[in-house]
Amino acid sequence: MNTLFDKIWDKHVVQVVDDGPTQLYIDRLYCHEVTSPQAFDGMRARGLKCFRPDHIYCMPDHNTPTHDQDKPIADPVSAKQVSTLAQNAKEFGLTHYGMMSKDNGIIHVVGPEKGLSLPGMTIVCGDSHTSTHGAMGAVAFGIGTSEVEMVMASQCILQQKPKSMRISINGTLQKGVTAKDVALYLMAQLTTSGATGYFVEYAGDVVKNLSMEGRLTLCNLSIEMGARGGFIAPDEVTFDYVKGKEYAPKGEEWERAVAYWKTLKSGDDAVFDKELVFDAKDIDPRITYGTNPGMGIGITSPVPSQGGECMPGEAKALQYMGFKAGEVLLGKKIDYVFLGACTNGRIEDFRAFASIVKGRQKAADVVAWLVPGSWAVRQQIEDEGLDKVLETAGFEIRQPGCSACLAMNDDKVPAGKYAVSTSNRNFEGRQGPGSRTILCSPLTAAAAAVTGVITDPRTLL
Repeated sequence: MNTLFDKIWDKHVVQVVDDGPTQLYIDRLYCHEVTSPQAFDGMRARGLKCFRPDHIYCMPDHNTPTHDQDKPIADPVSAKQVSTLAQNAKEFGLTHYGMMSKDNGIIHVVGPEKGLSLPGMTIVCGDSHTSTHGAMGAVAFGIGTSEVEMVMASQCILQQKPKSMRISINGTLQKGVTAKDVALYLMAQLTTSGATGYFVEYAGDVVKNLSMEGRLTLCNLSIEMGARGGFIAPDEVTFDYVKGKEYAPKGEEWERAVAYWKTLKSGDDAVFDKELVFDAKDIDPRITYGTNPGMGIGITSPVPSQGGECMPGEAKALQYMGFKAGEVLLGKKIDYVFLGACTNGRIEDFRAFASIVKGRQKAADVVAWLVPGSWAVRQQIEDEGLDKVLETAGFEIRQPGCSACLAMNDDKVPAGKYAVSTSNRNFEGRQGPGSRTILCSPLTAAAAAVTGVITDPRTLL
């Protein structure tokens, strides 16, 4: 019996090149402003139109400021990239969700929330975190700019078929442990290259019991283990989430779609190239201590060491972060807190953050950026009254965008400052030249925001 990955992949094969790649049909192409300009230029140079323009959706997110979006963008590079995407989308007849449009946001947040990303699809974007959409039961992966052009021109892509891996997490998560902690735990176990060459199917009790938003977070971080992508078989949680969404099938089409989606699962006798099993009881709230997402620990654990010395290859990272082998990071003073990104910018993440800060106050010397992943998320924050809870505690809700996930817009962490962040990467300078990033869940970020130091969120729940 085939794996779910085989089922979706095989259904989309156009042809297989002997001793070469597979020509794969793509259901949905997402374009943002950073990786698409050269693709559009290539199309223009060859005198081509998009083969299936109704399958392509464009929106700016990386360069968008998270305040005063109704005013011109001050940074000239950002302004040019955002305006170029709008012009290209218009010229090529593509759907474009521009800044200040109610449909705008981070592309990996908007796709699922609008029902553009659906079970059984193949989805690509010139962005590594396209793996997020795998939570819908889709085969979704990031591609390069030349490949973006390939999909625009033909609605197909040439790809080598990856190997398949199943990661099962069984048992029940402890109080205060989230999908983000699960992902950070897996990265520490596998390292940032442990899933290279694989497409990962997540399974087990923990995954079945995750909300759709938790699943989106888990799949988002697949790329940080080196995986080509990660996904979860669609089930009632998926169907309930998709039903009624703007682009979801309606009426009889819905019934037919669900009947098909129910077949999208790996058989009991499916054979994977690699299988790993983990136990939920081993997972605590997690933080990172180094300069890649796999350098992580349980929040109460010491930085790894061998007889008080750095683990091999970690000296440079610890020097950059200002940490020492063997030290516990609880109580370490922090400067910035960032809630948002395609990893944790959804309504559930804001609910979690608000649950900790309610009745408390933001630490006076902490700068906090709370950035919804879309205008729809921001509207829901207001509809649920979370904005009032957060404002009373001294926080401000910003406008949607990638924000401090990466230093491509105004939200940059200054050199030497510590940022406790719900984003996906902690590389040197990722959040600004010289900035120091500690990755964590929304609960852990909220705990740091009100105490001003790294704090176990379980003590505040």
